[in-house]
Amino acid sequence: MKRFWNFSVNAATPDQAETVELRIEGDIVSDEDVWLYEWFGIEATAPNIFKDELAHYNEKDITVWIDSYGGDVFAAAGIYNALKEHKGKVTTKIDGKAMSAASVIAMAGDEILMSPVSVMMIHNPLTTAQGDMRELRKTADVLDTVKETIINAYMVKTRRSKAKISAMMDDETWMSANVAVKQGFADGVLYQEQEAEEVVNFSFNRFAIQNSANESMKRLLNFKKAQEQTWAPENLVDNQKTEKEKLLLELDLI
Repeated sequence: MKRFWNFSVNAATPDQAETVELRIEGDIVSDEDVWLYEWFGIEATAPNIFKDELAHYNEKDITVWIDSYGGDVFAAAGIYNALKEHKGKVTTKIDGKAMSAASVIAMAGDEILMSPVSVMMIHNPLTTAQGDMRELRKTADVLDTVKETIINAYMVKTRRSKAKISAMMDDETWMSANVAVKQGFADGVLYQEQEAEEVVNFSFNRFAIQNSANESMKRLLNFKKAQEQTWAPENLVDNQKTEKEKLLLELDLI
């Protein structure tokens, strides 16, 4: 099976004890669905498999590198619990993205560090449903309960109120490294010798990105339209005349 995580052991030195690195770089899936990913050769893992291998490194300090879009929230909960139960210091480092369920795993770290070019994103749990009005209402109730479990993990780390975190999830909050530190979701920024004097709010919604892209597309279309008008047959003679006049002026002939 192709797994999205990989353990590597750094041999002990006279000055340092043996340490273990773990990289999380793919989808987080449930034990029930992992066979499908294995069938198609997609990098993934399930909590039970993860726990079995983690047990081999008990009492060793572990560094967990995270670069994941997330996945199944219950699978993430299983990995979160396994890391919290680990006998040894757990340091989580985000080198690209810790989004959705991956951000829950990040909260398992005794210390959470982020690359200055990484992002963290938290949002409400999502699902699909079908059925009558009773079943759909029941699904909404279940999502409310799942949201509370996610909030618990964020509250343990950030010490922020339930209402504050709930609002951030409602807004689908994206955080840069400095903002994550300011909000309590991380402890520090990698490669920074000292704290930045000013933290710029980097929290935004995916629709802001979409709107920005739309504006860029509008400018591109307007530019293309202007080009088409310039080179239209009815304007070509005037354009050629203008260029001829410019040339004659340069030669002092008119």
